[in-house]
Amino acid sequence: MRLLSAALILTLSAVACTARAAPVPAQVEIASGNLKLHAQLYKPDGNGPFPAVIALHGCGGLSAGNEPVAPRYRDWAEELVKAGYAVLLPDSFGSREVGPQCREKERKVLARRERVADVTAAHKWLIAQGWVARDRVSLIGWAHGASTVLWAVRPQLATRGKEPDYRTAIAFYPECRISSRTGWSARVPTLLLIGGNDDVAAPALCKQMVDGARGRTALTRITVYPDAPHDFDRADLPLRALDGHDPTLPEHGHIGTDAEARSDAQKQVAAWLAR
Repeated sequence: MRLLSAALILTLSAVACTARAAPVPAQVEIASGNLKLHAQLYKPDGNGPFPAVIALHGCGGLSAGNEPVAPRYRDWAEELVKAGYAVLLPDSFGSREVGPQCREKERKVLARRERVADVTAAHKWLIAQGWVARDRVSLIGWAHGASTVLWAVRPQLATRGKEPDYRTAIAFYPECRISSRTGWSARVPTLLLIGGNDDVAAPALCKQMVDGARGRTALTRITVYPDAPHDFDRADLPLRALDGHDPTLPEHGHIGTDAEARSDAQKQVAAWLAR
């Protein structure tokens, strides 16, 4: 019995240590015009200065249930913190007291307008922090957040002040329909990652958009994973068709993990941010 009790204590201690090892985000408030933009901040231990990433959630919102950060974004944030990055996740929907926007015919928060303003405010806040490497702030976004990335890096939106621009940008399966028709280009190195079997976004239009920008853009690359569906980088998500009952998901198509694409995307993100 004593041996069993000792083993149990050791097991519980190990579990507690593991739980403590996971970084816990801090909520911060950022002034953005008349809006108080709420954001979750993951930060490495120490004083920095750290490179930083502004991470932009999809149309389902930042939180999930009682968790302030949904598992997909939390997993990415934890990996980036391990690599030495601070990660700021603005809550574009919760800050405006609106719910998921996936199925809204007339979205209340637009990628090209409100969410770009959120990115700008988040960037200004970050570069004012003494623990941030001001010239190493990058963008990463998923789906609706990735569409925001595409708008935020357009040359027309370059700041005219003395602040350093974004270092790099990464967009996971953005909606490229509008951008492909409007002569998109980027002023900072931008990486697109999308599945060839993505029937929620439009991989062919994203490739057309990137190909059409050649010669008038900063370095831009697209990786199309031939067999990967939408949400391929989410962990442990069996492939399934969207049934129309979950307001945090798009109305149609399929979502699911593609292990090979997920692994390659993790490597590509690490390399792109390290540029």
